[in-house]
Amino acid sequence: MTDLARAWLKTDMALHLIKLCVGCDSITDLEEWIEENRALHRRLGREYEQTHTTRMVPKRTDELLDGGSLFWVIKGQVAARQRLLAVRPFTDSDGIGRCHLVLEPKVVAVESRPCRPFQGWRYLVAKETPRDIDLKTGDLARMPEHMRRELAELGLL
Repeated sequence: MTDLARAWLKTDMALHLIKLCVGCDSITDLEEWIEENRALHRRLGREYEQTHTTRMVPKRTDELLDGGSLFWVIKGQVAARQRLLAVRPFTDSDGIGRCHLVLEPKVVAVESRPCRPFQGWRYLVAKETPRDIDLKTGDLARMPEHMRRELAELGLL
């Protein structure tokens, strides 16, 4: 079995999170935001670690960290994912409990599918996750994101 197949199998069995990617209009926007943060840390002489802060701390951390990802909903479509590396609860300066989700900075496009808005994050079981686009062969991986989104909205993908 190849490393790629082994990674997909592990991801296919893991527990995941899904969350709205507020402020992003595309996967490219998300990637640019990550790169801007990385560049800022570099300029300040800090080591970069991508985190996303949430109010609620997932209770099923062990399952999430066993190959799980954070799936991003962009413009009403599940569009991309990032692998979860750690879950770090903390208390902010106002005494409110929060959580840092530590993410692998690499963004992986997935087969888009519609998703209604919701607050916070939700668990996403493996059988409900869309497949990675870069694991497929053919033209879909080379298709521009906006075209994939339009075709998905029309029900053609």
